[in-house]
Amino acid sequence: MKALLTAILLAIGTCSAFAQADTTSYPKERQEIKELLHRQKPGSTIDCNDFIAVGPKGDISFSHQEWLEVQKKEKLVFKSVQPVPGNEFIRIYDGSMAVVNFLIDVKLVIDEQDVNIKVRRLEVYHKSANGWCRVAGQGTQVDEKLFPVNDK
Repeated sequence: MKALLTAILLAIGTCSAFAQADTTSYPKERQEIKELLHRQKPGSTIDCNDFIAVGPKGDISFSHQEWLEVQKKEKLVFKSVQPVPGNEFIRIYDGSMAVVNFLIDVKLVIDEQDVNIKVRRLEVYHKSANGWCRVAGQGTQVDEKLFPVNDK
């Protein structure tokens, strides 16, 4: 019975250890991505040539230019995009690919109306000889009534 209990506890401990996301390996690459996120400003381009974006309404853009055209169509202008500290989860794979989940505070104008929202982003980055570029991205507006955000 003691051996069975030990085996069960060992199995549970092993499974939970493997279930944790690695957010510590590749510290240099992790810092490069973090700096890239914090340098990002409206109008700046960090996208790879084969960038794909999925918009909040399910629209898909196959380039940075297509993404800009969707913004024009929606009469949307970004004023500022700021990562919320403590809400950045960066995982690096093989030193050349990053999957990033982070929260941003977005100030924008839609149809001449000022709008402030929180957006949860999921982005994929690739590192080439020229540095990091974004391959894919998708954002979802956070419903703060259901999921309050502590950004302090």
